[in-house]
Amino acid sequence: MDVVCWLLGLLLYSLPRCWGQEDQEVFYTGDHGAFQPQSALTDMEFAAAVASYRGPGNNDSRGNKELPIILWWSAGLFPHFPGDTERIDCHHSSCLVTRNRKVQLYKRTSAIIFYGTDFRAYEAPLPRLPHQTWALFHEESPMNNYVLSHGPGIRLFNYTATFRRESDYPLTLQWLPSLEYLLRPTAVSLQEKNRWRREGLAPVLYMQSHCDVPSDRDRYVQELMKYIEIDSYGKCLTNKPLLERLEDTSTATGEDGEFMSFVARYKFHLALENGRCSDYMTEKLWRPMQQGCVPIYRGSPSVADWLPNDHSAIVIDDFPSPRKLAEFILALDGDDAAYSRYLEYKTPSKITNLRLLEGLESREWGVNDMSKPNYLNGFECYVCDQENKRLAEERRHRQNPQLHPAPSPKMANNSHMGCPLPSPGYGEVQDVHPDDSWLQMWPQDYWQSLDQAEGLESLIRQNESDPALLWQHIQRIATRRAKGH
Repeated sequence: MDVVCWLLGLLLYSLPRCWGQEDQEVFYTGDHGAFQPQSALTDMEFAAAVASYRGPGNNDSRGNKELPIILWWSAGLFPHFPGDTERIDCHHSSCLVTRNRKVQLYKRTSAIIFYGTDFRAYEAPLPRLPHQTWALFHEESPMNNYVLSHGPGIRLFNYTATFRRESDYPLTLQWLPSLEYLLRPTAVSLQEKNRWRREGLAPVLYMQSHCDVPSDRDRYVQELMKYIEIDSYGKCLTNKPLLERLEDTSTATGEDGEFMSFVARYKFHLALENGRCSDYMTEKLWRPMQQGCVPIYRGSPSVADWLPNDHSAIVIDDFPSPRKLAEFILALDGDDAAYSRYLEYKTPSKITNLRLLEGLESREWGVNDMSKPNYLNGFECYVCDQENKRLAEERRHRQNPQLHPAPSPKMANNSHMGCPLPSPGYGEVQDVHPDDSWLQMWPQDYWQSLDQAEGLESLIRQNESDPALLWQHIQRIATRRAKGH
């Protein structure tokens, strides 16, 4: 192997430039014999383990022993049952996929898929091998792992599937099952909602079970409560008791019929995400709309790009203060015609956002749709096809470097995640008391995550094999920073 190319690739994460060298050993051993696995599967054993698996798919006639291997590092997310290894036949090519970490150092293991929530800098598979790509699957909240919101963290990955539209395999509309979901008839009529209002129901519903979150939503809601009546259930800012059976959060996540009927009586739902990041939109937005309630939304600053039209949700950040927002809500509450305009998207012709329509139509994965793959299978096939394409380009380049240039290196960037520093839900950070639990938790977690991202980047650059050395590298970086280097 060309050592200069190898080290340069590690330094710049431009690994594809150095890949494809035809080593004769079955396992990658690097420059240190100690790295050779003692329990990895042999070529024959691994091929035999998957010989019975075959997908429905393409014209790839290669046998299992010839296919690249993709390792799911987060075994619990492995989307195949039973067993731990399977052949997948994707749109253009085939691969073997496995959750068996014994093949980590296997020569044909060309890619590793990580689940963002489980990815920890101090547990990363080191040394990072120059022939392998890293792929990130992260559909959940940015709060689950702020390492991924910093440049040094996201740059570790060559392929991404995140909620950001800029990612390689976008999951932006993952919480919206279909257009038909939005078009379902209003669950409780406006006349019935007005009756509930006359009987003492507040105009606004707030229901949360997770209180201390980066978006600091409770601080905003608490201020809003000074100007408008809000019925708050759950565990946060509670002022109303919830039926005992509905206290189980599974009634909400599973869209239990009794739970859905209960919340549908409210005209407005406070829909505040636990994290604020571009394109991060969950059921908090889409579920009220499906029921025919008006969401009062904060979360993705780009939410307007995805709404059915320009009058289907109330966006908190469009108002200069909670008082002004409350005045607007109360005006809608007293004007049936103005309120009904916010539900016009229930008529298909009133959905005018082409980005939303095209996004739902063009996505190749489905939500509760057996005619399409789920996004886990979809992403592993995306990685499989990309890897086969890269490996083929590498082979052509080796055969004729003048005619076929080396494949361009691929690296994720901040647009694939890039969530901002958490800020107070209301007011300025300098006005928050130093002992405030939110202040002590989330801004610190954000910056500590940057330290971990830089530390892991340093481990990889120096070809370290022990992730436990992360803290030493973080300390060195902090010392250099303190000296102004």
